[in-house]
Amino acid sequence: MSTERGRIRITGFDPERVREREQLSDWVEESGGETTSRYKRAWRRFKRNRTAMLGLVVVSIMVVLSVLARPITLFGVPVQPISLAPYDPGAQLALDPDVMAGTYEPPSWDHPMGTDNNSRDLFSRVLYGGRYSISIGFIVVGITMTVGVVVGSIAGYYGGWIDEIIMRLLDVIFAFPGLVLALVLVAMLGGNYWTMVAAFSIFGWAGYARLIRGEILSVKEEEYVMAAKALGARDRRVIFRHVVPNAISPVIVQATLALGTVVIGVAALGFLGLGLSPGTAEWGTMLDDMQGTLIQGPGGRIPWWATIFPGAAIFIFVMSINMIGDGINDAFDAQAGDVQTGQGGG
Repeated sequence: MSTERGRIRITGFDPERVREREQLSDWVEESGGETTSRYKRAWRRFKRNRTAMLGLVVVSIMVVLSVLARPITLFGVPVQPISLAPYDPGAQLALDPDVMAGTYEPPSWDHPMGTDNNSRDLFSRVLYGGRYSISIGFIVVGITMTVGVVVGSIAGYYGGWIDEIIMRLLDVIFAFPGLVLALVLVAMLGGNYWTMVAAFSIFGWAGYARLIRGEILSVKEEEYVMAAKALGARDRRVIFRHVVPNAISPVIVQATLALGTVVIGVAALGFLGLGLSPGTAEWGTMLDDMQGTLIQGPGGRIPWWATIFPGAAIFIFVMSINMIGDGINDAFDAQAGDVQTGQGGG
């Protein structure tokens, strides 16, 4: 300690090393003496959860099928030439005119999911429709989680008037249901892909901000955070190198579950006729196009396949995402329990 009045110097530490050190909270010691990453331990627990792994497999398959449904070109350059969908999702097919007025055709070998009211192959449309619903979900979750983590981290770390202003802003946002806000924005701006992304992103970050802010209020008092400050680390580095990694676990769980919520929200707006333009192969919009068949189909026959398969795609994806989210939550909760019972050290 320095003898100069008003100045304190910590000896035995190299301030420059703080820029090179690993995340202090990212490593834990197991009962066998092995030191490993907390996220590796969580992944091992997650892999032992058969329900969560089943959900992960299902979601992965649906994502791959959507990407490979039709070829993808960027600026005229083909980046994905594979086409798993047997027909163009928007093409009207020449069907037997005696089959339900030439529009609806029941499932068959040629059309495993049948056709819709415009003689379009439903199997191709369901595969291709995943591109809209799933991609919007991933983009929205990525944007909202990033913004929410940054805003919530600043509020929780600095506190004071900064925290007060941000919290009052969140109170205003939480006063309105998220789906209602998205519906109003889409109704004002019109329904298209990026409008849907914006509608769910503009206010969707609030939940992440409040969640991580609460976690950071407790994490920032830990000894390793104070040690990083004493070693001369800047606030930005302390927040995103030491504080956020130790508080991010609940946010990961919420982001996973929010993916399913966004997909349901997109489908809901599409079913209400406020989503993408009519005729688009998006799951909710497909349900909107054929909701009249739920009561009475052409010729007095109800084409059940017209709504069953798009609805089943939404159900399977969202259910699988919830299974993954529960598995991630269990993995991190079990890890926290090990620390509390002395089986692991932070």
